[in-house]
Amino acid sequence: MPGADHSRQSFAVWHRAAFSLVLCTIALSASGRPAAAEAAFPSDCARLAGLKIPAPLIGLPSGEATVTSASYTPAAPAKATSSATPDFCKVVGTIAPIDPAAQLINFQLNLPPAWNGKLLQYGGGGYNGTLVSGLAPLRDAAPDDALPVTRGYATLGTDSGHQVASFAPDRIGEFGLNEEMLINYAYASYKKVRDVAIALVDALYRKRPSRIYYFGGSEGGREGLTMAQRFPADYDGIVSVVPVVQLSMLFQSYVPNNLPQFDGGWLNPAKSETLARFVANTCDDLDGLRDGVISNYLACQPKVSLQGLRCQGGTDTGDSCLSDAQIAAIQTLHAPHPFPFAMANGITSYPQWLYGNEITPDPQRMTITRWVMGTAPPAQPIDVATVSQQWLYGVNAIRFIVTRDDKFDVRNYRPENFRARIEEVSKLLDSTNPDLSAFFAHGGKLILRENMADLAQSPLAGINYFQSVVARLGQSTVDASARLYVSPGSTHTGPGTSVLDGSAIPTMVDLLGPLDRWASDGIAPADTLIQTSKDTAPPFALKAARPMCRYPDYPHYVGGDKAAAESFVCKKSMP
Repeated sequence: MPGADHSRQSFAVWHRAAFSLVLCTIALSASGRPAAAEAAFPSDCARLAGLKIPAPLIGLPSGEATVTSASYTPAAPAKATSSATPDFCKVVGTIAPIDPAAQLINFQLNLPPAWNGKLLQYGGGGYNGTLVSGLAPLRDAAPDDALPVTRGYATLGTDSGHQVASFAPDRIGEFGLNEEMLINYAYASYKKVRDVAIALVDALYRKRPSRIYYFGGSEGGREGLTMAQRFPADYDGIVSVVPVVQLSMLFQSYVPNNLPQFDGGWLNPAKSETLARFVANTCDDLDGLRDGVISNYLACQPKVSLQGLRCQGGTDTGDSCLSDAQIAAIQTLHAPHPFPFAMANGITSYPQWLYGNEITPDPQRMTITRWVMGTAPPAQPIDVATVSQQWLYGVNAIRFIVTRDDKFDVRNYRPENFRARIEEVSKLLDSTNPDLSAFFAHGGKLILRENMADLAQSPLAGINYFQSVVARLGQSTVDASARLYVSPGSTHTGPGTSVLDGSAIPTMVDLLGPLDRWASDGIAPADTLIQTSKDTAPPFALKAARPMCRYPDYPHYVGGDKAAAESFVCKKSMP
């Protein structure tokens, strides 16, 4: 086997025409066996350390990439707080910026010796800024689902090109002051680490991946859609869960959602529970089963009249009712947020949030408290201990991405005063291009999931996007390459609980398997998938199961054991 010095010299003179020749210096053992052969694997893994991938091999303007460490990690059994992992080569590296003021892009690539020939890229969340290891369970995985790396996937994650630990807790959007860091967050970092990972996979295994997938939720779901729209030939399959598809518009809509709370519209946790039970009493029966879960999500919305919760005289008289100011605050949340001019792809409003399961933990606090109300009314400066996620994210977006003024009073924000900048930011952050024809023509497959008890973002944003793809390409084209499933009772992060008794709602489902069978074998996912709820400890006993239906259907109870999936049928939800 050529030595490490020879390998580094070879990598130093890499260019596209000589790419495959250089890989051979790393990928062959002394006996000529593939580097992934078990005996040679630890040493061949270690030889990746220090390698540099020149910028010309990265498909976007970039500095060079450097492998800062490459270490063989022995298999580890499952523990109470972690899943089992196989032997793998843990590769950690950085990609240098062009702007010296921008931070590095960090990435982690995990390469198992028993590789299945496929690469799975994980998405991030929120403002990102923390390295995604690629070793965590996928969104909505059951506790006994094997990790992707255990299934044989090479897995990849990044921090998207900034490190949140370098910013104050109330300034998590400060990276947006640097344009290269903002572009990396918008789309560029995910493409860059993908290209670097391909080079390293090729180096160790002597072949490129046969399939490349992206799997993410929330911001990571948006990233997946971004890859399909911007780099349609780079990925063979994408799972996008609760994607924040209109990201710039979402951040801006957080502000009017929270402004009424400055004038008496704030709901404490007890009032939020009163609201949740009122909604459940109004809508629970619409799905055929009174179980504290609002499954007939579209039928529920027009039936909720908050006047039934109004305190006598409209003033706050206690936790069993809502004042006029509090009703106005909830009505603001459940109405579309219009913009005075069109955003990217002609979109002019952010859709309303939906009623349903406001008190489900997500994960530390009840959903509406965590995302909308906080444990105290919003304030300036931000108190990160009590603030809602919406106010924290909204203030950071306006100050550091739109106005680029960290002293700006967000209560005075008017989009029309920053039109040029907002239009620019929308083109970067909003993944709303409905033309997926190039992605589908490449053979790409897309699975979308929306959680109907989501209060971090409106599930209607993803639904509207999917419908725009259908309008652009036609139903038959979309049916051949994309699916949209809905999960009633699921919060933004996935788990859901009954308003009546706190029991867990079946929300767990494996979407990687159906995606892989579709992209690799041409076997389309079923119209109905099965979601489960299981014990978190071995033997992971099944507690309940329920169908997850394709939009616009929902699981309607038809009789029998309410914990059994066969007691439900998928039925169309209509307003």
